[in-house]
Amino acid sequence: MKKKLTFNTVSSLVLQVVTVICGLITPRLFLNHYGSDVNGLVQSVTQFLGVVTMLEMGVGQVIQSSLYKPLSDKDNYTLSCVLSSGNRFFKRIAYILFIYLIFLTIVYPFSVIEKFDWLYTAALILAIGIGSFAQYYFGIIDNILLNADQRGYIQYFSQIVALLLNTILSVVFILAGFPVQVVKLTASIVFLLRPFIVRIYVKKHYNINRKVVYDGEPIKQKWNGIAQHISAFVLMGTDNIVLTFFSTLANVSIYSVYHLVVYGVHQLYQSATAGLHSLFGDLWAKQEIARLKRVFGAMELALHFSTVFLFTCTGILVIPFIRVYTDGITDANYVQPLFAVLIVLAHAFQCIKTTYNIPILAAGHYKQTQKCHIISAILNVVISITTVYFFGLVGVAIGTMVAMGYQLVWMAYYNSKHLLEWSFATFLKQILIDILTVLTILLATSWIKLVDVSYLSWFIMAIEVAVIALAITVMMAFIFYRKKTVYMCKHIIHRKK
Repeated sequence: MKKKLTFNTVSSLVLQVVTVICGLITPRLFLNHYGSDVNGLVQSVTQFLGVVTMLEMGVGQVIQSSLYKPLSDKDNYTLSCVLSSGNRFFKRIAYILFIYLIFLTIVYPFSVIEKFDWLYTAALILAIGIGSFAQYYFGIIDNILLNADQRGYIQYFSQIVALLLNTILSVVFILAGFPVQVVKLTASIVFLLRPFIVRIYVKKHYNINRKVVYDGEPIKQKWNGIAQHISAFVLMGTDNIVLTFFSTLANVSIYSVYHLVVYGVHQLYQSATAGLHSLFGDLWAKQEIARLKRVFGAMELALHFSTVFLFTCTGILVIPFIRVYTDGITDANYVQPLFAVLIVLAHAFQCIKTTYNIPILAAGHYKQTQKCHIISAILNVVISITTVYFFGLVGVAIGTMVAMGYQLVWMAYYNSKHLLEWSFATFLKQILIDILTVLTILLATSWIKLVDVSYLSWFIMAIEVAVIALAITVMMAFIFYRKKTVYMCKHIIHRKK
C-alpha cells in the first residue's frame, strides 16, 4: 500500500510539473503568434465544450467509491458489473457530446462573428472537440479503475508522454506558421492515442468481463454525486463562460493566463494528495477507524501548512511572473493585482477543503453533502454575474472565492459532526494560525522586489521568497503543534531508514 501511495504521489507530481511547464510554453506562443483575442477564443471554446462534463453528473467519483470494496475483496464479478455499468453511462455521454459538438459548431461562431468569421471558429471547435469525445468514449472508465486500485501512476505516465509529444508538435507547428486549428487538431489526435495504451495495461492486469450480465444497478448512489460534480464544474468552469457573455475575449485571455499559473499550483497540490483518496477509501472499506483518525490528524496539519506555504508564495510571486510572462504583449493589460489576490485566495480555500472532502468521498457521503454543493454553485453563479458588469475580472473572482470559502467551512463542520467526530474548534484554531502565518510571511518578504523583467530575476526572487516562507511555516508548525510536528518528522526519518 505504501509503495503504491509513493508511486501515485510521485508520478502525479511529475505529471503536474510537466503540465505546468508545457502549459506555460504553448499559451505564450499563442499570445505572440495569434494574439490575445485568439487565445481568449481558444479558452472560451474549451470551456464551452467542458459544459458537457456536467452530464457526467459526478458518476465518475461514485464509480470509484463503488470499486474500493470489490478490489479489496478481489471480487471480479462485482468489479466487472460496476465497470460495465459505468462504461455504458460514459458512452451515452460521448453520444450527447457529439450532438452538442455539432450544435456548438453551428451556433457558437455567431457570438464572436464581429472578430472571427464563422468558418474559422467552427473549424476550431471541431479541432478541439475531437479530443473531448475520445476521452468519454474510450478511456475514462479505465482511468477510474486504476485510480481506485491505487495504480493511477500508469495513466499519469501515459499522460506525461502525451503532453510532451503534444507540446513539441505544437511548438513546431506554431513556429512554422500553421493555423491555430491545425495546432489544436494535432493535440486532439495525440491525446486520442492515450486511452488505447491504458486499455492494453488494464487487459493484461485485470480479469474483467466487459460483457457481463447483471441484475439491478451495481453502482450504489449512482446519481447522488450530481450536486458535487455540477458544483465542481461551476466553481472551476463557469468564469470563462460568464466573461464570454458579459465581458470581452481579451478578459477571457487574461483570466486564462492567471488561471494557468494558479491552477497549476493547485494541481501540484492535488497531485501530492492524490494517493490519499484511495488510501482513505481502502481504510474506510476495512473500517479501520482508529487508524483513519491518526492519518487524518497528520494530514490536516500537513495540508494546512503546505497550502499556506504554496499559496502565500504564489500570491507574492504571481504578479511579477505575469509581468515577465507577458512582456511585449500590448493588446491587453495583464497586470491585475486585485484579481490576482482574489483568485489565489479562492484556490487556497479549495485546496484546504481537500482535507475535509477526502473523508467524505471515501465514506461515500454524496447524498448527505448535496446541499453544500448546490448552495456553493448558486453563490458562484449569482455573485459572478452580478459583479462582473461592475468589476469585470474581479467580479468573477469574488464569486469563486465566496463559493469556495463556503464549501471549506461547511465540509469542515460536517466532518467534525458526522464522520471523524473531532472538535470543530480545532479547525477554527488552525485557520487563525494559517492567517497569522500568512501575515508573518508577507511582512518578512515585503522587501523583496523584482529587479528587472526577466525570468532569471524572477527565479532569484522566487528562491528568496520560498526560503523565508518555508522557514516561517516550519517555525509556526513547531510553535503551535510541536508534538505533532516532531512525531511526523520522526515518522518520515524512520521510513527513509
